[in-house]
Amino acid sequence: MNAISQNLAHWPARVDMAAAFRWSVELNLHEAVSNHFSLAVNPEGSRFLINPNGRHFARIKASDLLELDANDPETMNRPDAPDPTAWGLHGSIHRALPHARCVLHVHSIHATVLASLADSRLPAIDQNTAMFFDRHVVDDHYGGMAFGDEGARCAQMLQNPKITTMIMGNHGVLILGRSVADAFNRLTYFERAAETYIRALQTGRPLRVLSDEVAEKTAQEWEDYPGYADAHLREIKALLDVSQPDYAL
Repeated sequence: MNAISQNLAHWPARVDMAAAFRWSVELNLHEAVSNHFSLAVNPEGSRFLINPNGRHFARIKASDLLELDANDPETMNRPDAPDPTAWGLHGSIHRALPHARCVLHVHSIHATVLASLADSRLPAIDQNTAMFFDRHVVDDHYGGMAFGDEGARCAQMLQNPKITTMIMGNHGVLILGRSVADAFNRLTYFERAAETYIRALQTGRPLRVLSDEVAEKTAQEWEDYPGYADAHLREIKALLDVSQPDYAL
């Protein structure tokens, strides 16, 4: 497959990904030319789209995304090789976890504040934080930038398909989803949930923590809510169609 035909493959998925990158800038979830989003495009989950090395999220277009094979040992020798930490983290996850269809990793402000606390767990103190009840894992063993070994270690912690979110201690957050819409919706809610929790802690007053039973019920209700994530992404694309139509090129 030549470069042009490769960039036309999986077009709707590419457009969804480009929209997620652009809207991350609108929400200030990005960080310089760092951070990466990826999406599996084959049933095994081993082939995936990812942002090119050194490209600001605000400039990414659908046709810019790289298509990589997680099992290709020559990937980092490509002339358009991805960022090595993107390959280390996202490559490791897509290589090991077929259920991890979409993987979003950012160092957003409130998620990273939470990841910097000695106890980085997110308690269910409201409807949004309840979305993550018993569905997040905290990585307490940051070992440096996410090159190969660190990426493989993180992938090991995400084997349980129920886990949708990794709070990466001393680092940031990583979100898994069934689709771009599912993962990006969860990412935006996680950042809001982390902000709510941090602001609640700042009051110095006792927290009103939901019971496990109510928190689990609410988390399931979020998972079953009909069409919500798809509608969220649809509206983001409608806004971008007006303000930044080149995202879909």
